Amino acid sequence: MHIATNTRPVILTGDRTTGPLHLGHYVGSLKSRVALQCSHEQFLLLADTQALTDNAGDPEKVRRNVLEVAIDYLAVGIDPTLTTICVQSALPALAELTLLYLNFVTVSRLERNPTIKTEIQQRGFERDVPAGFLCYPVAQAADITAFKATVVPVGEDQAPLIEQTNEIVRRMNRQIGRDVLVEAAAMVPKVGRLPGVDGKAKMSKSQGNAIPLSASSDEIRDAVRRMYTDPDHLRVCDPGKVEGNVVFIYLDAFCEDRQFVEEMKAHYRRGGLGDVTLKRHLEDVLQALLAPIRERRAHYAAEPDYVMGIVREGTRKARERTEATLAELRSALGLFSLT
Repeated sequence: MHIATNTRPVILTGDRTTGPLHLGHYVGSLKSRVALQCSHEQFLLLADTQALTDNAGDPEKVRRNVLEVAIDYLAVGIDPTLTTICVQSALPALAELTLLYLNFVTVSRLERNPTIKTEIQQRGFERDVPAGFLCYPVAQAADITAFKATVVPVGEDQAPLIEQTNEIVRRMNRQIGRDVLVEAAAMVPKVGRLPGVDGKAKMSKSQGNAIPLSASSDEIRDAVRRMYTDPDHLRVCDPGKVEGNVVFIYLDAFCEDRQFVEEMKAHYRRGGLGDVTLKRHLEDVLQALLAPIRERRAHYAAEPDYVMGIVREGTRKARERTEATLAELRSALGLFSLT
C-alpha cells in the first residue's frame, strides 16, 4: 500500500444529506469520528451530490439537509478546529476526477460491485438504474483520492467500494508510471449494522424505524417500547432468547457496563427477567446518551449562520486540497493546460 506524506493519517468520510442522522450513524461512524479527530487529519463530506443519485426529484430535500447533517456533526462532538466539514457539490475537482476515472472503469465492473448490486435491488431499480447511481463508486473514489485519504471508516457492506477505489488508484498509477494517488484502508467498526426498532435489518429514516439523534425523551421511550425482543418469551419466568433480540443488540452497542449486560443476558436466558424491565434499562442508557446531544443540537440549530460559516470555511480549505490533487494528476497524465 502506498503511504501518503502527511504527518498524520488522513481520514475521509461523510454522509448523504437526505435527512438528520440517527443512532445507526452514531454507533456506525460518528462515535469513532469524534475519537479519531485528535490523532488524524479528518475531512467530513456533506455528500449532497451523491444524495442526488436517488433523490434527483427532490433537490430541496438534499439542500435543506446539508445544514441538518452539519448540525448533527457538531452536536455529537465534532470539533471544526480539528475536523474539516465540507460540501461535496462545492468541490468541482471531485466532478472532474470522477470523469477522469470513469474512463478507466468498465460498466461490467460497476455492475459486479456487491454493494451496488444489493442497493439496486433494495431500491427496486432493476434496469432503470440512474447512471449517477451506478457510477457512484467512482465518484466515491474521487472523493477519497482527492483528499489522499489513507483511512476510510465504512460499514462492512461498504468495504467493496474501498476495494474498487484502490483498483482505480493502481490503474491510474500504472498509467502515469509513478505513484501519484494513494490507497486507502477500510476501517470497519466493531459493532455491526444496527437494526431498526422494528427488527428489520437496517435502521433507516425512510422506513420510519430509526431513532434520530434529536429524538425527544418521549420519542425514545416510544421507540424502545416498540422494539422486538423474543416472541416466545411470553411470561417473565420463561427462558428468553438473546440472539437476534433487538434490545440486547442495542445494549451491546450503547451500554458501557459490559458486566451488567452479560449478567442481564444470563438472567434472561434462564428466565425471570421480563421484557418491560429489560427495555427500561435500555431506555435509561439511550436517554443518558441522547440528552446532551439533543441539547447541543438545539443550541446549534438556533445558530444556522454560525454553522454555515463553519461549513463555508471547511469547504474553502477542502477546495484547496482537492484542487491540488487534481492539478497534480492532470500534470502527471499530460493533459492540456492553459498555464
